[in-house]
Amino acid sequence: MCGWLAQSADLLKPLYASAKEILFQSKVIGTDDTGVKVLDAKLPFARTGRIWPYCGDQDHPVILYDYTATRQRAGPEEFLKGYRGYLQADAYGGYDAFFKDPARGLIEVGCWAHARRYFHKALESDHARMGPALLLIAQLYRVEKQARGLVAEERLRLRQLQSRPILDKLHGYLEEIQAEMLPKSPEGRAARYTLKNWEALNRYAADGNLEIDNNATERAIRGVAVGRNNWVFFGSDHGGQTAAVLRSFVASCQRVEVDPFAWLKDILSRIAAHPITRLAELLPHNWKPAQA
Repeated sequence: MCGWLAQSADLLKPLYASAKEILFQSKVIGTDDTGVKVLDAKLPFARTGRIWPYCGDQDHPVILYDYTATRQRAGPEEFLKGYRGYLQADAYGGYDAFFKDPARGLIEVGCWAHARRYFHKALESDHARMGPALLLIAQLYRVEKQARGLVAEERLRLRQLQSRPILDKLHGYLEEIQAEMLPKSPEGRAARYTLKNWEALNRYAADGNLEIDNNATERAIRGVAVGRNNWVFFGSDHGGQTAAVLRSFVASCQRVEVDPFAWLKDILSRIAAHPITRLAELLPHNWKPAQA
């Protein structure tokens, strides 16, 4: 069965490359990563590899996964080579070099869900200070609830009118309380993380096409987190790469409400004879209209 999976992934690699071209047309790409156990013949124990999801925007509904043997910056740097646009992620230090180089063409978008978690962790130790901050973040999300279904221009106007004053108030509050807290305390880390990444966290309020958080990408990674409880580990780095290719198409199918089994059954039976210049026709978001 592992051999069949590897052969299927090999057949789908040209389509994976085509999906990557679509992904790179996105105005914003969301990314994250999670650890997976990988067997290594040179070691008496399983080491930790990484799976990285990359989610396209609403107009480019593809989700691609990449596997790397480590969490070093070289992994996302190689995958994102050639992409210019917004990149939404947590404040992983490996991305910093991308954003500091103007020639790289990447603009950082922060994730308020990540920032909010710091305040939740600190709530028990400092309810008096963290409670008001969480309340202001909740107000930001209340605005986003109103913005659902609006076009980008309308979302931007709503954010400028309602979210901007809340952001300004939160920034002032965090600067006021930061000096009162120990830097390494949970509450100190919450304020420091948010203020350090303030520009990236505010970027969504200046563009109606951007999201307040990276939750869509985190949902894409949930399938790996749940799945590894069943399959436990990858047998090798090559197995991780196989899983990344296959998971990419299963997740992309789920995103556009296509049955992954029906898609795989159809595509694997005819991809070998399909013209390579028209591979994009087989991608899940294009396949569904064709079937209809």
